[in-house]
Amino acid sequence: MSMKIAGGKRGMSRRSVVAAGAGALAMPAALRFGSRGAFAQGARATVKVAPEVDLKIFDPVWTTATITSTHGYMVYDTLFSVDSKYNVKPQMVEKHEVSADGLTHSFRLRDGLGFSDGSPVTSRDCIASIKRWAARFGKAKIMMDRSQSLTAIDEKSFQLKLKEPFGPVLETLGAVSPVLFVMREKEADTDPFTQVTEVVGSGPFHWVKDEWRPNNRVVYVKNPNYKPRSEAADGYAGGKVVKIERVEWQVIPDPAVQSAALVAGELDYLTNPIADQVRLMRANPNIAIGFLDPLGWQFHFRFNSLNKPFDNPKVRQAIQMLIETRQEDYLSATGQTGDLGRVCLAPFVCGSPNETMVGTDRFAKYDPERIRALLKEGGYNGEPIVVMDPTDQVNLHLIAQVLDGHLRELGVKSDLQSMDWSTLVTRRAIKASPQADRGGWNIFPTAWPSAIMMDPVLNAPLESTCEQKNWFGWPCDPEMEKLRVEYLAVTGEAQRKALMDRIQLRFLDQAPYAYAGQYFPPIAYRKDRLKGVVGILSPVYWNMEKIAG
Repeated sequence: MSMKIAGGKRGMSRRSVVAAGAGALAMPAALRFGSRGAFAQGARATVKVAPEVDLKIFDPVWTTATITSTHGYMVYDTLFSVDSKYNVKPQMVEKHEVSADGLTHSFRLRDGLGFSDGSPVTSRDCIASIKRWAARFGKAKIMMDRSQSLTAIDEKSFQLKLKEPFGPVLETLGAVSPVLFVMREKEADTDPFTQVTEVVGSGPFHWVKDEWRPNNRVVYVKNPNYKPRSEAADGYAGGKVVKIERVEWQVIPDPAVQSAALVAGELDYLTNPIADQVRLMRANPNIAIGFLDPLGWQFHFRFNSLNKPFDNPKVRQAIQMLIETRQEDYLSATGQTGDLGRVCLAPFVCGSPNETMVGTDRFAKYDPERIRALLKEGGYNGEPIVVMDPTDQVNLHLIAQVLDGHLRELGVKSDLQSMDWSTLVTRRAIKASPQADRGGWNIFPTAWPSAIMMDPVLNAPLESTCEQKNWFGWPCDPEMEKLRVEYLAVTGEAQRKALMDRIQLRFLDQAPYAYAGQYFPPIAYRKDRLKGVVGILSPVYWNMEKIAG
């Protein structure tokens, strides 16, 4: 979730980010925005927000982009959601029953659910939404492949019948990415690979199409007909009680300017301030720095397992060991220290239900001689290692530079190649080696939500099918695939924990990627104006109150 900053030049440092931020915070806000009228004081019931990026895609099935999911939570409702501890809770569902053999799941909707066009939510809408969503979501697709039928019982009840065991039914229906949002049957019948363009939701807000200004503003207003649950709001779950009338997203690409606008009182809420801006804003008594997601995100380095030297697991193990034993360097470089980040040696995430330390004793200390020995065992012969460096993604750029330095210390010939993120996204699809194709690569940095990485089925980089249709890097490991399928049938806690130990040991043996620490993207908001701020991977705007301004 790295923010872009202006310039995108090679060699950008944390010091330059801090300097830019300090200058922006000192700049008069009216000068930056041309006139104060652009942020004229609205009603006390209006919340003004700088989102992390502009909203360009409105269909949360077509893309998993966080900003589109945030939009989805505004305008749609969900059958199930998770609370702040990732426990699955019912939302639109009033009652859920499962048969003794675990193969039949029955669902009944709450009374009073409706769409923004006035039509009621029916079981047919839910079924169509599930089918469209499952076509794009691997875990849900597996669930549907194992199902015998998904049928309506009446207008408010439907039933899922499985033909073979699938343990995480509710966890799948309540997944945080991609989210199962309930659309009208009309929209949900759209081909899942074609974008839905009409926004008719079942959630707590309406999107105001007439006020939408691409690259400038997105507006939502309270849905007066939405019926919330009675429980307290917690994470994405509980009662979605809307206590404000209007939410305005103001698109401001420069994070330093966003921070300055918050300090000046022209904004109420920032959804993704960068670490150095957070340190500057902490000094302001009117600004609160908070954390929505207790699990945060995981820095990640992906190996190209198709080509030398990373076609050999010993070489992947060596670089994984290098990165894990020096996680603190990556976190320090990006400013993700203190409450913003921590060293975490558990690949399936510290603090998650799947945290286990089995096999991680190999990362207890930095041992360059052991790493060099693994490189030699794996057949590394001093060939250049192409590291793709996305210079317009601040955090990823910085950790790529740290890796470059670490490799050179070991005597590994690192070829750090600078590019923007769009170029990296294009190049990572190239399977040929750097020797065969100038666009070829060996390693690139990225980041993933911990809620995804903790689950061996949701974790896309862990997928190790041998058809080269899995996520970029294309590891091949039939044994891991057997373990991932086995995970789907797990029902008991002890059985799940034992299986996770086996999965983790296999992961460490094959090393399809390395992880470089756990970090916690903060939010910032005016605590003299807002209270009741909730969310997890993305902010939500129910439960929030505007208390001034």
